[in-house]
Amino acid sequence: MGRWSLVGLTINIFVGAGIFGLPSKIYGLAGAWSVAAYLVCALLTILIILCFAEAASRFAETGGPYLYARVAFGPLVGFEVGWLLWLARVTGSAALCNLLLGYFTFFWPAAASGWTRAMVITLVFIALTAINLIGVREAAVVNNLFTIFKLAPLLLFVGAGLFFINLRAFTAQAGPSYGDFSKAVLLLIFAFSGFEMAVIPAGEIRDPRRNMAFALLVSAAVVVLLYVMIQVVCIGTLPGLANSERPLVDAANGFLGAAGASIISVGALISVSGTLNSTMLAGPRILFAMAEQRQLPPFLAATHRRFRTPHIAILVSAAVMLGITLQGTFMSALTISTVIRLLAYMATCIALPVLRYKDSVPSPRFTAPAGIAVAVVATALSVWLLAGIPWSDARSAGFAALLGLLVFFIARRSESVDPSRALSSANPDPAEE
Repeated sequence: MGRWSLVGLTINIFVGAGIFGLPSKIYGLAGAWSVAAYLVCALLTILIILCFAEAASRFAETGGPYLYARVAFGPLVGFEVGWLLWLARVTGSAALCNLLLGYFTFFWPAAASGWTRAMVITLVFIALTAINLIGVREAAVVNNLFTIFKLAPLLLFVGAGLFFINLRAFTAQAGPSYGDFSKAVLLLIFAFSGFEMAVIPAGEIRDPRRNMAFALLVSAAVVVLLYVMIQVVCIGTLPGLANSERPLVDAANGFLGAAGASIISVGALISVSGTLNSTMLAGPRILFAMAEQRQLPPFLAATHRRFRTPHIAILVSAAVMLGITLQGTFMSALTISTVIRLLAYMATCIALPVLRYKDSVPSPRFTAPAGIAVAVVATALSVWLLAGIPWSDARSAGFAALLGLLVFFIARRSESVDPSRALSSANPDPAEE
């Protein structure tokens, strides 16, 4: 995968389903101040991306945040980060697929429930699994097409909607409560996240140490501008924004008519499918990287004889995603996914100064400006967001982390019991090479 395919992959994961469903949820929490919530979340995202860009420029191996945490803090912390990232993508995919169904019902209302819902979800996962089993190059081509076709309707929405904005919708309102505003920013992490998945398949990317930072920074600039403008258009053109289940479609219907609403609905379907494809590309590579280090059963590190893809990891990830999607809803899966991935982001931010002071770690091709300060501020903002989460969500995230610990120690125990496996796992860390 080359530089511009990597940019396409990053934008594709960035611009997922969240932006098609969250404008109304965020407006319901913060009103016209929701634009400020987008800007605060964008600031946090850019700080985190600077940490990721420097860390990614040090390594050419598959693993992403799992690799950075393992080299910086050791195998236990690395495993927890990889485990949480994989769970975040699994639950995130469930949220995406449920939102996909919400937009699909614009054309086929029967798909909202019953056997038709299960059939559509299953067919989506079968198609995406097949694409990613064939190979990373084929998945990258499909990803590039998704990126082009998902951006076109969003640019149309913003370009046309700016001419129909009612400025009175932005008149001064009472500011939201502290809790509502912080919750709005926390939920927006879902819309601004995904970039971490682009760094995971580094082992299948051309010159990843140079190209990764470029892709992350270019994609962030594009997405931040696009997201803020989408929220501005939604607020300015849709009076009942807070109660809309399909905010972009409802807004487009007002200023572009039924044809515009149909275009946005198709764009949403393409966008969600594209993000699901990107997740299916990157997510299983976490399991693959962890299995390579003997932290998960070695069969997950198997590659297909013909296509050279981690087919077992792909099939396992797809099966889990399908099961959670069939059982969950958009908001239930979204919240837990957001909390988990924020914890994983913090690990990379904290790892940045540690990697800088480790002599055995390769020097970076990109150095984050004021990197230590950036890491501290990003971590502090993340803690601020996590401090406001409901107890039920904190409990779910804690349970997920404890489950990861159980898996880790079971894998370690089986490794120590089988001496032949222990001897064969003498695979040096990138930091030791």
